[in-house]
Amino acid sequence: MNVDELVRAALREQAAELTAPAPGFADRVLAVRRRRRVRGLAGGAAAVAAVVAVAVGVPLLDSGKEDVRPASLLDGSSVSAHPDQSPPRDLIAAGGSVLAAYYRVDVAARSDDEGVRTRTYWLLDPETGTYEKDDRWSFVAVAPGARTAAVLERKLPARRIGVLDLATGRVDRWITVDRGVGGLAYSRDGSRLVATTYGEHPDRVERMEGSSGDVAWLPPSDGRPSRSGFYVLDVADGRGDWSPVAAREDINERQDFAFSRDGRLVYSQVIGDRDGLQQFHDLTGDTVPAPAEERHLRSDVPARLSPDGKLAALGLTAEAKDTSWSGIHDPRTGEEVARVRGAELLAWADDRRLIAWERAPGSQEYKPRLVLVTLGSEKVVPLSGVREPGDTFETVEWEPVFAERRS
Repeated sequence: MNVDELVRAALREQAAELTAPAPGFADRVLAVRRRRRVRGLAGGAAAVAAVVAVAVGVPLLDSGKEDVRPASLLDGSSVSAHPDQSPPRDLIAAGGSVLAAYYRVDVAARSDDEGVRTRTYWLLDPETGTYEKDDRWSFVAVAPGARTAAVLERKLPARRIGVLDLATGRVDRWITVDRGVGGLAYSRDGSRLVATTYGEHPDRVERMEGSSGDVAWLPPSDGRPSRSGFYVLDVADGRGDWSPVAAREDINERQDFAFSRDGRLVYSQVIGDRDGLQQFHDLTGDTVPAPAEERHLRSDVPARLSPDGKLAALGLTAEAKDTSWSGIHDPRTGEEVARVRGAELLAWADDRRLIAWERAPGSQEYKPRLVLVTLGSEKVVPLSGVREPGDTFETVEWEPVFAERRS
C-alpha cells in the first residue's frame, strides 16, 4: 500500500463523519502508518488458510508463458524490465502499457501550520528511452502513445494547460481557461482532456502533531473540498465547455475526474461505507448511473477494464507473508472469475497480463516493486527495483504514471 492509500485509509473514518478532526486524530493516523509499515507474522496461519481458499475456491484462467526480451521504445508487445533500478532510469514497459512518467511527492510548507503536497516529475524521453527530471510542472497527464503530455504549471489552480512534446521538452501550445484547473486526464483515444476545476489548491495540508511529538500533514479541516466542476476540451484546438458539479463533502480535497471507457461520461471517487466507490456524471455535470460495463469497478484500482473489455481488475483479495492476490471479475455481473498475483493492479499489458505493485519477498515491511503478472500463473516477473518507504509519512519516493503504448 502506497502513502497516498495510507492517508486515504486513515482519513476514511473521519471523512465519513464529515466533521473536523477530533483531539488525538493525528495519533490515530500515525498509528495506522506504524501498523501497516511493519507487519508481523502472527496472522500467518489465517493468511495461509486464505491462500488455500484462493487455490480451491476460485479458478485461475489458462496459463500463459512470459515473453521477456528487449523492447522497442514505444511500440511492440515485448517487455522491458530493470529490476535493479528504483526509481527507474531506463524504459519500463510490458505489452501495450509503458511507464510514461513517475513522480515524487513532498510537502512544501507555506507557514508553520499550512503547506501543500507537491509533485516532482520524471518524464520518459521517447527517443532515448530514459526518464528525465522536469520540475516545471505540478501535474502531468500523458497521452496514449506516450509522445505528448498535458501539463499544469507550478501554481495551482492553473489558468492554462500546456501540450508538451515529450521528445523535445517544449510546450507546443497553451490552452487558456477561465477557471482554475488542478487535474487532467485524457480520453482513451487521446483526442480530449477532462480538466478538473478547483477554487483552491487541491493539495493543501495542515500540520497536526501527535502526543508523542510525531507530525502529520493532513488535508485541511476548514470546510468542504473546493472542487467546482470540469472542462471537456478538444486537444487539437483547445475548444470545449465547462460544466459545474454540485459541491459535496464525501470526496477528498483532491478528487479529479476521469473519462469513462467510451468517453461519454466522467467519474470520480467518493467516500462511503466501502473502498473504491465511484460517481459518474454526464458531460453537463449531472450525476448519472454507472455504465453497465463499469458498474462493478473500483475507482481506486487503476487498471480497470482489460483492453477487450471482458475482464475487470479489482482490489487486493488475499495475502500470505510476502505474497498477494487480487481479484479479476466479470465487469457486467461483478462475479469473481479468477485471482491473479499482485497487491495493486495498475495497468493491463494485454488481455491476460497486468502490471502490478507486489511486495518484495523476505521483508516484513511493505516494500513494493513493479511486476508483470499473468492470469493462470503464479509467476511474477520483476519490472523495477524495490520502492523504499518515504522519508516521512507524507513523502512518496516514486509513483508510476502509465500510458498506452502504440505503434
